[in-house]
Amino acid sequence: MNARELAVSAEYVVAIETGDDWREAIEHVAEAEGVASAWFTGTGTVDDADVWHYDPASEEHRAVRFDEPLTVAACVGGVSAAADGDGAFARPHAVLTRPSGQAVGGYLNAATAVEGTVHLRAFEESFDQPTDATPEP
Repeated sequence: MNARELAVSAEYVVAIETGDDWREAIEHVAEAEGVASAWFTGTGTVDDADVWHYDPASEEHRAVRFDEPLTVAACVGGVSAAADGDGAFARPHAVLTRPSGQAVGGYLNAATAVEGTVHLRAFEESFDQPTDATPEP
């Protein structure tokens, strides 16, 4: 295990608007504000979702598509520099609920927002968070 203290440089409240892609909206704010690393939480509603699940045995991600309205009951993740050095890369993991109360979740690769709010906490220094199980675009 590796732990260290990080100093917060800024905090943002991000209103994700109708039609925005959930992950891309977070990345856009991070890029626009020059955020190299951050942690975020959020809630909202999406019309559809592309959720990825990691299979440790095959070391691959499996995509599951949900073409239905879903509530983003909880979304957490981090932002760091993209592997290619071009901009920010967000890693949202979400619990999504159906009107029946059934929950689905995983790595939220893409989702079309109805609305949402994300609290983004930026740090003064960059931190490396990707692992072999974390998808890159």
